[in-house]
Amino acid sequence: MSVALSAQDINRALTRISHEIIEKNQGSANIVLLGIPTRGAHLASRISSIIASIEGAEVPTGTLDITLFRDDLRMRPPRAIMPTKIPTTGIEGKDVVLVDDVLFSGRTIRAALDALGEIGRPRTVQLAALVDRGHRELPIKADFVGKNLPTSKNQSVKVLLSEIDGRDEVTIEEEAQ
Repeated sequence: MSVALSAQDINRALTRISHEIIEKNQGSANIVLLGIPTRGAHLASRISSIIASIEGAEVPTGTLDITLFRDDLRMRPPRAIMPTKIPTTGIEGKDVVLVDDVLFSGRTIRAALDALGEIGRPRTVQLAALVDRGHRELPIKADFVGKNLPTSKNQSVKVLLSEIDGRDEVTIEEEAQ
């Protein structure tokens, strides 16, 4: 196991992502952040706090559960459905930023786009990922990336967040073969 990002690195990456989101959207007035549970939801909340400290205004934040939209439901053990929480402002005509911890094959984001389509029609959909590890199976690219971590297929990227795991850290681990 090797540490790829420390707590300080994660904070720096989220601060940079927050600034990039504000810049790309010419302010925060039309932004809605939707985190993909579990860790993406916590990252969205952190990004919202950072943007609020920069812009002086709250950014509507929610969660988007994608479980029922996954294309691998039959291949994985059953998983509890997490709540989808859409801010009271809704997503119609908004610039929605999906937030996830690790971008890998792109299948989670494809499922998120399908789930989002069931809720409404945003003006734009953008993607923020703390880590992009490559190995895409679908033509999906993040608009905002904290760190690109080239990995092999026999490695896994683990994101630990203080809200869940008691500490902030990103590690790369070799998977048993």
